[in-house]
Amino acid sequence: MRSSNYGLHNADWINGGWITSRRLSAQGIILALCLWSVYGWIVATPGLRDRNGNLKGTDFSHLYTLGSVALTHRTADLYDVNGQAKLTALRIPGAAGIAYIPMYPPQVSIFFAPLAALPYGAALVIWLIVSALLYGVCCYALWLACPHLCNERRTVLLLAIAFPGFFHLILWGQTSAMALTCFTAAFFFLRQEKLFLAGLALGCLMFKPQLGVAAAFIFISTRTWRVIAGGIVSATAQLALPAIYYGPESLRAWLRVMRSVAYNVAVLEPRPYQTHNLRIFWTMLIPGRTLPFALYVISALVILGFAAAVWTRRPALPLGVRYSSLLLASVLVAPHLIVYDLVILAPVFLLMADWVLAQSAIAPAAGSASAMKVILYLTYLATLLSGPIARWTHLQVSVVVMSGLIYVVWRAGGATKRCGLIVSR
Repeated sequence: MRSSNYGLHNADWINGGWITSRRLSAQGIILALCLWSVYGWIVATPGLRDRNGNLKGTDFSHLYTLGSVALTHRTADLYDVNGQAKLTALRIPGAAGIAYIPMYPPQVSIFFAPLAALPYGAALVIWLIVSALLYGVCCYALWLACPHLCNERRTVLLLAIAFPGFFHLILWGQTSAMALTCFTAAFFFLRQEKLFLAGLALGCLMFKPQLGVAAAFIFISTRTWRVIAGGIVSATAQLALPAIYYGPESLRAWLRVMRSVAYNVAVLEPRPYQTHNLRIFWTMLIPGRTLPFALYVISALVILGFAAAVWTRRPALPLGVRYSSLLLASVLVAPHLIVYDLVILAPVFLLMADWVLAQSAIAPAAGSASAMKVILYLTYLATLLSGPIARWTHLQVSVVVMSGLIYVVWRAGGATKRCGLIVSR
């Protein structure tokens, strides 16, 4: 017989509130059917173009082209937009006219070289399967680490399949599943107090360095030097690979591109409503450059301050909750983050839901747990609805909700400490 802490099930898991397991399952089924039916209808066309006229896999075509650059050792094309556009048209049937601004660090091209040796269609299918498997394995491993969700297998599965971040990951053919894998591995290493290995995992985010800003800030501010050391070793090893393969000029070229993009970042985000971070939040609300950027810096520092305080001043909170604040901050302060990158929030919903159930079992009337239930639910919905709403209102609701969730976590840590409600693993 399971203990009462672990036996919460169905409608009772939220203490009879309106957010019940049955309702969440039903909503997950409806959302999954809607999203994946639309996806199936869009891609169910002959050839490599979908019903919207876009190349199937969308962003994967750029990754495929980068892999082709590595295969042919065309170092000069690593950061040449026109050269890559010609190579894309040559390698992918019907892809003429497609051009991407090359931003990835050069090691990414080497990683995708094996897939570029295959025809585009086969490479795309393999990549989407790998991405889905990485997402599934991460969610399953995290679910196993959440004992209070043990009786909610069906609900967790349905909501994982219906998660808009996962949908956009597959729709765009992006690399965000690898980022989720890095964050998930780091969580388990931290859980086992293997700090250097956690740093190695986080350092692997060097292929998307904007996602590592919050982690670097938090672990430097908390003086967790073994994590920092692991991150430096991992990032350095990644950059050493292209330096050997292409030569040091490849890294210098990447740095030049990064400097130029910093002054023209808007060209990377033609649809700002699909971007969920503080920088675009202020840019969409306020015209101009200087004031929105100043507000971005100030608000990012506030969010980083709250996230760091959760780690240093909220020891009563379990690792899963503190790590959730890191992930939320990673999304909010990233200077460039598109909707598919929201897949890294998958651990937040699992780890936070597990903590909510634990708190509800210990203190059913706890206000922090009640607030967390609602705002966690709203955060999930915001990943779906915020983009379309922002397109017309210029208000990115997801950023507001995620910022509120970090604040609620910070407040909950103080309340937990005062009440002596410590739930740790």
